[in-house]
Amino acid sequence: MKLQELNVEMPYLELEDEFHDKTDITPLKDPFLISYSLDAAELLGVDLAGQEELLVKIMNGETHLKGSEPFSMCYAGHQFGYFVPRLGDGRAINLGRTENNWNLQLKGSGPTLYSRQGDGRAVLRSSIREYLMSEAMCGLHIATSRALALIGSDHDVAREKWEKGAIVLRMSTSWVRFGTFEYFYAKKKFDKLEALADYVMDESYPHLKGRDDAYFLMFEELVDRTALLLAKWQGVGFNHGVMNTDNMSIAGLTIDYGPYAFLDDYDFGYICNHTDTHGRYAFGQQPNVAQWNLSMLMRALSPLVNIERMQEALEKFGEIYSGYYMGFMRKKLGFTTEDDDDISVLRWLFSIMQQESIDYNYFFRVLSRYDGDKTALLALCELEEPLSEWLDYYEKRLEKENSEAEERHKQMLATNPKYVLKNYMLQYAIDKAERGDFSGVAELLMLARTPFDEHEAFESFAKPSPKSVKNLKLSCSS
Repeated sequence: MKLQELNVEMPYLELEDEFHDKTDITPLKDPFLISYSLDAAELLGVDLAGQEELLVKIMNGETHLKGSEPFSMCYAGHQFGYFVPRLGDGRAINLGRTENNWNLQLKGSGPTLYSRQGDGRAVLRSSIREYLMSEAMCGLHIATSRALALIGSDHDVAREKWEKGAIVLRMSTSWVRFGTFEYFYAKKKFDKLEALADYVMDESYPHLKGRDDAYFLMFEELVDRTALLLAKWQGVGFNHGVMNTDNMSIAGLTIDYGPYAFLDDYDFGYICNHTDTHGRYAFGQQPNVAQWNLSMLMRALSPLVNIERMQEALEKFGEIYSGYYMGFMRKKLGFTTEDDDDISVLRWLFSIMQQESIDYNYFFRVLSRYDGDKTALLALCELEEPLSEWLDYYEKRLEKENSEAEERHKQMLATNPKYVLKNYMLQYAIDKAERGDFSGVAELLMLARTPFDEHEAFESFAKPSPKSVKNLKLSCSS
């Protein structure tokens, strides 16, 4: 299907006016295409070859998709633990939903009703980060929004300095947030709360429609989806950086990529967002924050669902999360069986990694080929003895497995990525892009799509992060 044949529907506009505001897209000056994702285009069933000029015009608001009536969404949210009663899409404009249920959204396309004195723009650096990470998380098999395309411009945008504006065309099966429910709960507009729940049921939980206690079952399933999402975040060393309730997806997806980071060296307390002065959203705190955010959603749903039942479901979050997390980590370690000591073994390993400042993902990739020769792993440490002792225990634990070494290595290499898009790598692409060279974006998009492959030409990106660029911190506008 060609791009001009793509039709969208506007089911969210069927909700009352308070849910949304129809919004005009404000074009950028001299826009141009930087990149588009073939994988995301395939999800839409769209062939973008030869359609680049039309794609830019659609993203810049000069041409509309068939059926599109652009709008922004209203919601509230807890930001760093404090409730803000009215937020909304301050720099995002929705284009509509495709026939195969992808909601298209522009980020950086100008001011909206909810911009709160902002300009509604996104700059090149933040747009590159969002575009690449949306596709990278998919490559890592983690539930996420997607990104179809990225355009740049000659449009000046004021931040800490003058920068160039850009727009990302994002895709998601849902853009409804925990904070959307909080908005109507805080206003005590429970009829609208119910209408929103019905909309979400249609969009993200259609298999629950018509069931007894469908709203409760929806919450219960979201607890499970969120636990799985957080287990995968922690397993790959992903720090979201700004887990406000307005950045939490009602469909259990990763959304809103701002000051995120993958771990360089393992650090349970790592903070990637320099705005987060108290470490609320530190790497190791993310599962706890997710449960707290779910408790805020639970309160918002209480006019529709018995809160005691939801509380019982929410109390299982830790157990569900631990089950998913340990299952994932056993795969990373090459275990196919469960052992009561596995949690202790993992904690022991993490204490060594933190003390020795060992690169998280690189360690597990090297471990994926471990055959009894400790040399490559011990080279990562200043003090070799602690890790050597752990490896001795690890070999004994492997003796309890029935699998052969070759089979174990294959499983581990398919679980432990060779490439994750660390902040220094993204900065490499951004620095080149700001000089007008977008080859770095193309290179990282390729790695994002196939993070478990070898890619010998990019071997340097698979090594531990250089000391000079470790632990970069970013702002929420990054």
